[in-house]
Amino acid sequence: MIKQITRLLTLTGYLLLLTGCATVTQITDAMSQSILTPSNTEINSALKEALEQATGISSERLNLKDGYLNNLDVKILFPPEAKQIESTLRTLGLGSMVDQVVVSVNRAAEDAAIKAKPIFESAIKQMTIQDVKNILLGENNAATQYFSKTTSDSLNTVFSPVIDQSLKKVDATKYWEDATTRYNKVPFVKKVNTDLTAYVTQKAIDGLFVEIAKEELKIREQVSARKSALLQRVFGYADREKK
Repeated sequence: MIKQITRLLTLTGYLLLLTGCATVTQITDAMSQSILTPSNTEINSALKEALEQATGISSERLNLKDGYLNNLDVKILFPPEAKQIESTLRTLGLGSMVDQVVVSVNRAAEDAAIKAKPIFESAIKQMTIQDVKNILLGENNAATQYFSKTTSDSLNTVFSPVIDQSLKKVDATKYWEDATTRYNKVPFVKKVNTDLTAYVTQKAIDGLFVEIAKEELKIREQVSARKSALLQRVFGYADREKK
């Protein structure tokens, strides 16, 4: 009888010990999860910091001399419908005229690029916490897609007059008119009357989004690009959530 009671007490002790261990483990796991999961405030602050970083770097880089011209991903070339102008003029020995057009339209885009910063900053401030979470846990270009949807019209409104003024300042309008006039005089060619300001404005905006996508991907994939402890914490959380 005594042996049975002893065994029962021993078994009960083991069960209590195991239950205690399980409870401790659950508590530890819950605490760890709480520590690793950033708050909505932290997520909001970190993502907006990352977006300001990405858009600021992109705008400033493209605003530099040769920011567009020497970047093959965003360099503005002749409009597709005007490619025949380029090849025809080069054939006629007027390659320098073509080159002047290309350089000047890229200079105009470089002039306008810095105007994008306040537009992006305004869009970032207006983001809801749900926008922020969707971007953080979304595709690698989720932020770029968001900006494309929310800022394209504003960018076009702001860029167009700047581009137009810049095109005139760097004589791009004159070079373009000279090039199209010479081309349109060639017998039997299809006349080209492209709106240069509209074309360059759209290409300048497209180039901005290309560069923002690069910066966004860098922050998502490279820990070294996460400049602050908060960025590291929040994007580390996003990395774990996506696995």
